[in-house]
Amino acid sequence: MWPLYAAGFTTAFGAHGIAATLGAGAGVSLLVLGGLLALYDGAEVLLKPVFGTLADRVGARPVLLGGLVAFAVASALYVVADSPGWLWAARLGQGAAASAFSPSASALVARLSPAAARGRAFGGYGFYKSVGYTLGPLLGGVLARVGGLRLLFAVLAVLGVAVAVWAALAVPVVPPLPKARQTLLDLARRLADPVFLAPTSALAAATAALSVGVGFLPVSGRAAGLGTVATGAAVSLLAATAALVQPRAGRALDDGRLTTRTGLAAGLSATAAGLACAMLPGLTGILVGAVLIGAGTGLITPLGFAALAGGTPAERLGQTMGAAELGRELGDAGGPLLVAAVASLATLTYGYGALAALVGAGAVVALVRRRAAPAVPGAGPEE
Repeated sequence: MWPLYAAGFTTAFGAHGIAATLGAGAGVSLLVLGGLLALYDGAEVLLKPVFGTLADRVGARPVLLGGLVAFAVASALYVVADSPGWLWAARLGQGAAASAFSPSASALVARLSPAAARGRAFGGYGFYKSVGYTLGPLLGGVLARVGGLRLLFAVLAVLGVAVAVWAALAVPVVPPLPKARQTLLDLARRLADPVFLAPTSALAAATAALSVGVGFLPVSGRAAGLGTVATGAAVSLLAATAALVQPRAGRALDDGRLTTRTGLAAGLSATAAGLACAMLPGLTGILVGAVLIGAGTGLITPLGFAALAGGTPAERLGQTMGAAELGRELGDAGGPLLVAAVASLATLTYGYGALAALVGAGAVVALVRRRAAPAVPGAGPEE
């Protein structure tokens, strides 16, 4: 599992280390920042379902290794070119590469872990992704201050190569499983099923809030008079909270102390409250908002992925994880764009409020569904 956890760390560190560094830097408009944040995720929106299906056909391991190598190459591209235009190209390449190795890693976590320990497995995977989210803004700010964006991209290139070599040596070959023919109508029905839609919608909302927190809380921090490293540290509190919550949420799910529906509803509520707190001026709003957003996403992430893995045939895990990641990336791209668009028309405070309202509506829907169908431990995402 360790190389898979390292792959999760890599995509989180790369995505949010650069995002937070750009957000804390001066001279970047909110629309440009929103575009740069969305570019990485836009590539994933288009390609994750494709690579997830490919992983089911040829095996998740080769897709994982190819994606990690491509991530290293895309990172090295900016190190060599070092121009604003190539920054956009490098971010696009990193997003395309992550769309290959991220769903493959998730599928391998599900294939290599027993069903009774799946919550713990995804809790651990989410923990190391959160470590990447934590170190990304903090270490990214330090590296950018010492050597600019080129140094940060160089570190990412080395990291991609190192994890690829580790995975090649340690991850076992998991052959693809035979599967019945599936029509487009069959796929549409499966993706429209609440077993898929409920956890995926929650994951999308959590990822939108996480991306906005990492990208725009530094903007709020700069307005409050904080420097680059200080804003990176404040945003890292968000990811550190998520890192602490995720393994505990996974264990609670496996032990029957937490149901999926209850956990998702609580996570969405905490996330919406965190975005609302981010509307408050000054350092207090930033810190409280970061903690609540981190706690909410920490609840949602392992529960959502464990529910998806438990409700999917093993031979379709890559496709399901790719489709679920598509939902997450729509949130990851759409969240920053929504906040940036509203902030350009009004203020950043209203941008936070708009996303808080959407996530809060999701919490209300989850609570209504909970009352409509009593919780039954072991029933998958409708628990």
